[in-house]
Amino acid sequence: MTSILEKCTICPHNCKINRKAGQIGRCKSKDTVKIALYSTHNFEEPCISGKKGSGTVFFSNCNLNCVFCQNYEISQQGKGKEISIQELAEIFIKQQEKDVENINLVTPTSYVPQIIEAIKIARKKGLKIPIIYNTNGYEKVETIKMLDGYIDIYLPDLKYSDNLLAKRLSKVDNYFEIATKAIKEMHKQVGQPTFNENGIMQKGMIIRHLVLPNNILNSRRVLKWINDNMNEVYVSVMAQYFPTYKAKEIEEINRKLTKEEYQQIEKYLYRLNLENGYIQELGEHEEEYVPKWEK
Repeated sequence: MTSILEKCTICPHNCKINRKAGQIGRCKSKDTVKIALYSTHNFEEPCISGKKGSGTVFFSNCNLNCVFCQNYEISQQGKGKEISIQELAEIFIKQQEKDVENINLVTPTSYVPQIIEAIKIARKKGLKIPIIYNTNGYEKVETIKMLDGYIDIYLPDLKYSDNLLAKRLSKVDNYFEIATKAIKEMHKQVGQPTFNENGIMQKGMIIRHLVLPNNILNSRRVLKWINDNMNEVYVSVMAQYFPTYKAKEIEEINRKLTKEEYQQIEKYLYRLNLENGYIQELGEHEEEYVPKWEK
C-alpha cells in the first residue's frame, strides 16, 4: 500500500517524487506520518460531536496553501511530531478508550496509505467506532477509492466554485472540477446517512462550506451545485471566517463577514431544496461568532 510513496500521486498535484527517499513535494510530507495533536473535540456539527466529543487527529501539512488558514502553523508550517504507523493505530485505540463518538482524521490526504495500514492494525485490536475523513476536498478519485471500506463518514470542504478564486487564495488549479468529482465518489461509497439512537452519524457525508467576505456569488454557486447534484446530503454552512495568516494582507478578505453578507446566504439557502444541514449563526454583534448550529 505504501509503495505509492515512491512515486507520489496521492493528491491532484501528482508530484511523482520519492517520499521514501526523502524527496519533498507540494504538501511537504515525508513517508513518515506527522501529526500535530490528537484530542477530544466538542465543536463539530451536533451529529458528529454529540455529547461525548469527536476523537480528532490533526495531521501536519496540507496539499492546499490557503492564505486564510486558521491552522496555518500545522498545515503550512508543518508543526507536529513524526510517528510510526503502529503509533497511529495506538492513537486510534486510545481515542476509542476515551469513549468519543468517532475517530476524526483532520487533513489526512498526504497520509492515506499509512492511515489505511493503521486502521487495519487498529481494527484487529478492537477499533469499532466510525472513522471520519475530514478533508479540504482537493482529492483524487483514485485515492478516495482506496479508502472504500475504511471510511464511514466523509467530511469534505467544497470551498470554491470559482477556480480563479481557488488559485488566488489556495494556490491550486481546477479546484471545483477536482473537488466535485471526489465528492461524488465519496457520496457513492457512503450513500444515505445513518444515525444511532442518540442522533450521531454512523455513515454518510456532510459537505462543509466556509463563506468568505466579498465572495457571496462563490458561495451561492457552491450551494447550487450541491442542490443540483446531491440535495439529500447534509450541508454545513459556516460563518466563522476571520482574517488570519496571510489574509490580513489581502484587502478582499481582510475582514470578517458582515451580517448582511451572511443573511444573503441564509436567504439563498432557504430557497433551495436542500433537505438536511446546519448553518452557523452570527452573534448579536458582527464581530461575535456563536459556536452554535441550527438545523
